[in-house]
Amino acid sequence: MSILIVDDDEAILQLVSIHLEQAAYNVEKASNAEAALAFLQQQPFDLAIIDVMMPGMDGFQLANIVTNQYEIPVIMLTAKGQIEDKEKGFAQGIDDYIVKPFETKELLFRVNAILRRYQKINQAQSVVGNVKMDRNTWELKIGDQQYIWPMKELEVLLYLLQRTVGNVNRWDLIDEIWGETLEQPEFTLNTHINRIRERLKRAEATIEIVTIRGFGYRLEVKE
Repeated sequence: MSILIVDDDEAILQLVSIHLEQAAYNVEKASNAEAALAFLQQQPFDLAIIDVMMPGMDGFQLANIVTNQYEIPVIMLTAKGQIEDKEKGFAQGIDDYIVKPFETKELLFRVNAILRRYQKINQAQSVVGNVKMDRNTWELKIGDQQYIWPMKELEVLLYLLQRTVGNVNRWDLIDEIWGETLEQPEFTLNTHINRIRERLKRAEATIEIVTIRGFGYRLEVKE
């Protein structure tokens, strides 16, 4: 897993990175928010550890971008311990707050706990292209927008999102979603697929449902 550390204190950067690398994490270091944003545009990260007091853009502003635009968990690392600062940090959507000086073991415990929690969350999510669906809550997000669809259409889309390798047999899909009680199974499925295609198009989704003649469907990411 990859972790981004952002701190203008070189000693802290070295201390934290050494211990994280010893714990088998991949680490990138940035001395300011601008350098951190450059890293985020180049590669994915699983967690960001951000100092509050930095020249230029401060840690609170950076944390807001990281949590909202990149949806990465954040630990704030700071010398400030006032309740107001913690409140401001959590209001930005951060996951944890550690006050300097700190024990490196405590930092590792918190890093591990957050990553375990997010792994469980990610396991409940199906993501293909810019489409994301939560299998527990049925929340559908396309790009930055959340959508409310009819339940059966969500079930069909989720079935396809979970089977992006290979083709999907239409009768397997019908059996999974409707069972054997459907009177006009192919007509019903075709109707739902067409509606989903139209909704995906209107939402500017980067995926499309391709028909495999005589067999079923395949979900593809558009280039």
